[in-house]
Amino acid sequence: MNKKITELEPSTSRKRRRDEESEAELDNDDDDSQSLSLEENFTFSDTLMALRMMRSQFPRTEKVTVQPFVLRSQLYSSLKDRTQVDMELESLRRDRVLRIFKLNTGQDDHAVMFMDDYINQIERVVKRMEDKKQDDIRVFEWFKIHVIQSKLDTSIGHQELFSLLSWGGKVREEHISQLINAGLLIRQLIDQNMYWFSIPNIGSVLKGLSQGRKEVLSFLNRRKYKEMMLVSLEKKRLRLSPLDMRFHLRDLIGSGHLKTIQTPSGLIVKIAKD
Repeated sequence: MNKKITELEPSTSRKRRRDEESEAELDNDDDDSQSLSLEENFTFSDTLMALRMMRSQFPRTEKVTVQPFVLRSQLYSSLKDRTQVDMELESLRRDRVLRIFKLNTGQDDHAVMFMDDYINQIERVVKRMEDKKQDDIRVFEWFKIHVIQSKLDTSIGHQELFSLLSWGGKVREEHISQLINAGLLIRQLIDQNMYWFSIPNIGSVLKGLSQGRKEVLSFLNRRKYKEMMLVSLEKKRLRLSPLDMRFHLRDLIGSGHLKTIQTPSGLIVKIAKD
């Protein structure tokens, strides 16, 4: 048994080192990624590559206080095979590289966030509570260690949540309320004993997401042929969303509200007919 463990350790270390080097390269390339136009990085060959690029291009402004996330619809816009996207997302989810969240937008929206970014978001919540000197924040550590590492679905039942948290210590109903108030859980309306996993501080961004979608569609609908060159459209500024035009275009193309047409002059974005 010891021999097998010894043999496995070098490959594990190499994998960890590759991952760290990859993350370092991604961080170093952030500025370059931000400067690339959408047309220059519109399509990708695999889901992880697309996720990393879109993560690096996530809007970084004072109005956006949430860690970078990518919409499933955005991935659909950039890879030809949606089945491939779903399969690769599922594999990355099982490997705990990322988490998938059902968004409270009234539509079938799902956000994809790298696990490290999600942990960082939780730690921001804990830091804020520590600064306010609020008592008994142990539940957040229990949540990180025992819940999100073992429950990979987008939702969880009350009894299962209680059971997993109890691995960390004696759980009370107040602990569940703490997680809800911190934005880590949302109680489902249909079944009060079920919760959606959620991303803290995402509320204002979701409002901007809905308003930005309407603004982009309204802008194109007012044009004579309901279309515009992608390179020109990407430069337009949005009034109602903290997210940039690039973020919204990927989303609207992937969800089927917009379509692209290749021309000798470049890509045209057009309202998709019903």
